[in-house]
Amino acid sequence: MAKLLYSMITSLDGYAEAAEGGLGTGAEDPEVHTFVNDLFRPVGTYLYGRRMYETMVFWETADTGPDVPEHIRQYARDWRAAEKVVYSTTLESVSSAKTRIERSFDPDVVRDLKERADHDLTVDGPTLAAQAIRAGLVDEYHLFTTSSVVGGGKRFFPDGVRLDLDLTDERAFASGLVYTRYRTRS
Repeated sequence: MAKLLYSMITSLDGYAEAAEGGLGTGAEDPEVHTFVNDLFRPVGTYLYGRRMYETMVFWETADTGPDVPEHIRQYARDWRAAEKVVYSTTLESVSSAKTRIERSFDPDVVRDLKERADHDLTVDGPTLAAQAIRAGLVDEYHLFTTSSVVGGGKRFFPDGVRLDLDLTDERAFASGLVYTRYRTRS
């Protein structure tokens, strides 16, 4: 059975989307990007909401320019190799290969995907992830924490949910970004 992973860049105060501006620096660092590439290369399916898909579809053609760094080229290749499921009631069509639209998030369907998958899945974006977390579907949490406090926005973890987690990995980068991985306690 595959695992469902939830990963985002977060501010030091726990926001995955800032109310104003960005989440801080560090993610653009080639060392961080290479680490992310290696970590998520085995992912077979990405689960996105519409807004996250519209951000990530950049990777469909991100490696087409002549001066694109290798770590960007590699992530684009890995992203294109994976299946993508976009949960949206408004999106009419997709502009990337291996992508389909689902009109609603059904926890039982995702549970079945996990059971049948040969490779791990990710759920991306705090709104969609909140549904998966509330349904008890997320197996691992990967946080890339910046050194910025943003004071508001959308939280990485949804309100009203209690989770007991075990820290399984951590790494600090020269850019100031800190990676932590937690597994859901069984």
